[in-house]
Amino acid sequence: MRIYIWHGYLLRGTGSNEYTRALARTLAGRGHDVTVFCAETADIDLGGATVRRLRPPGRLPVFVLDAYEGMEPALLPEMPRAEVEQFVAAQVAAIRAEGPADLLITNHVLLGGPVGAGSGLPYVVKAHGSELEYAMRGNEALCSWARDSTSAAAAVIAGSEHVRDVLAEVTGIAGDQVVVIPPGVDTEQMRPQSRTAALQRLIDEARRDPPNPADRYDERAPDDGNAGRFADFFARSDQPFVSYVGKLSEQKGVSLLLEALRGLPARAVIVGFGPARADLTAQAAELGVEALFTGPLQHRHLANLWPLAAASAVPSVFPEAFGMVAAEAAACGCPPVVARHSGLAEIADGIEARLPPHLQLTSFERGDADDLRARLDQLLQLSPADMAVMQQGCRQAVEELWSWDSVADRIVGLGSPGRPV
Repeated sequence: MRIYIWHGYLLRGTGSNEYTRALARTLAGRGHDVTVFCAETADIDLGGATVRRLRPPGRLPVFVLDAYEGMEPALLPEMPRAEVEQFVAAQVAAIRAEGPADLLITNHVLLGGPVGAGSGLPYVVKAHGSELEYAMRGNEALCSWARDSTSAAAAVIAGSEHVRDVLAEVTGIAGDQVVVIPPGVDTEQMRPQSRTAALQRLIDEARRDPPNPADRYDERAPDDGNAGRFADFFARSDQPFVSYVGKLSEQKGVSLLLEALRGLPARAVIVGFGPARADLTAQAAELGVEALFTGPLQHRHLANLWPLAAASAVPSVFPEAFGMVAAEAAACGCPPVVARHSGLAEIADGIEARLPPHLQLTSFERGDADDLRARLDQLLQLSPADMAVMQQGCRQAVEELWSWDSVADRIVGLGSPGRPV
């Protein structure tokens, strides 16, 4: 099939970006002719998919303000409708100029719905959740636009039951048109490996990173000198560590993890970028928690970091559409510990269904540092035999529920008669 994917943003750094990147690679790898329309400026390996880089005609509509090189972001709800429609029109024109396709996959109900509707192509819309919570909740004008623009879509994809419920609650988009298809995990790249091999590969991958010196620092790139810092971190102590991978913002609950680690015999590796990094660095020092901040890492790094971690925490206090990093860590045999709410709870349920009762340790009460501390403490004290069972259950859940190949095939199937899912 000839498949177009529209994503108005970058292809690195955060959830919907990484989702688009992985979906494009998977579809191309399965023999489809794939073109991705995005705002990415860096060279990204999409496994043979073609990239069409689109610059917005004016400001870039976003849900959360971040830095975008060469672009001026603006919060979608605060932008005049005419300006947003100009943005949509430019995206639609670029898609139409590319010619016909069998299926267009657009990201975010807004502005993926209007882009899909304007394209004239068969289209499906992937809801990611951030647009619903950060931009559309309580804004009837945006919700009405979303309902109208998705009415002709072959399907609206929700990544979890939670997102399906929020989609119906916020926008009124519901019924058979909404299909739940979780994000996927590359189970070939993300897999258990020996500690010795994982550490060497992690350092080797960090050595491949381009320089990122302070005088021209890019917060979306790995920190400068990570290879040496990793080597020192693991040579200095054999104390276990808990990883965090994601945005460094108040909503993600990283401060809760640092509080939970206070007094535990464990360190932290904090992966990501965001406005809270300086405050979190200071907090770790004040609490006496040894924490290595790396900046954002790519999957080639994370595939080797997670097999080294005792656990991977996802302490978000804000609703999450799914919790991709938890599933990816689990694929590496690293037990995730997630806040029990929204899409994160579905990750915990999927894993815990494959574990004996005494090892059902993969979730804690949202916002409760004491409960998170208790779960981490239990994990740190597991016997080697119990940890092996835990790791096997984590891997089994991912293979059965969240592999990318099955996800990609289900999405493509939405554009076919009968919509097999």
